[in-house]
Amino acid sequence: MEPTGYIVSSVRLDATFAALADPTRRAILARLAKGEASVQELAGPFAMSQPAISKHLKVLERAGLISRGREAQRRPRRLEARPLREATEWMEKYRQFWEAQFGRLDILLQDLQSGERRKRGKRVARKTGSLQKAQGRLSPGLTRASER
Repeated sequence: MEPTGYIVSSVRLDATFAALADPTRRAILARLAKGEASVQELAGPFAMSQPAISKHLKVLERAGLISRGREAQRRPRRLEARPLREATEWMEKYRQFWEAQFGRLDILLQDLQSGERRKRGKRVARKTGSLQKAQGRLSPGLTRASER
């Protein structure tokens, strides 16, 4: 059983991410974030025909990322924030999930590293203790070469 509204929001998210997958469309959105623009203004920075730009604009319109206004003969496009907000909210849930996962991994690594330090400390203490015992068994007049 799927949650209520899952299909509708999934279709919208699919359309949003499909539209965002193309670098030309992302550049168009970046330009529209500065304010509305006509098709000619949007086509300016790209080395492609106006029909090609129009196809990109249709994809963005179908995804709900832009809308078309009407000012006499001019039909400026403007950015629509809602689909981007929905995509951001969806990604935020997963960002929180992965941050929690990485936080747990950090704790595990710290525990493992502190365990290694404790083990190393015990090994050094054991070696030092063994050395002291061995030195204690030497007769007082004999010394090791390293102690001369």
